[in-house]
Amino acid sequence: MTVSVRTLFFAAYRDLLGTAELDVQLPEGATVSDLVASLRARGEPFASLPAIPAVAVNRTYADPGARLGAGDEVAFIPPVAGG
Repeated sequence: MTVSVRTLFFAAYRDLLGTAELDVQLPEGATVSDLVASLRARGEPFASLPAIPAVAVNRTYADPGARLGAGDEVAFIPPVAGG
């Protein structure tokens, strides 16, 4: 069985990937890490995503081991530079 996860890409990630949003099908019980691996396996430009990016699941920061469920929203948050 698979679940559909909505992925959102902001700022530099949106520019890199050429999209702000993507629905991804994952096996039931998949984690954030599984999602990232699935995206990176698509090849460029997705392969340029960091192996362990900062993400928020349903608007709460999550670690790579966080499990995903049907309808979850995963936002990829690019690093911020400032001074």
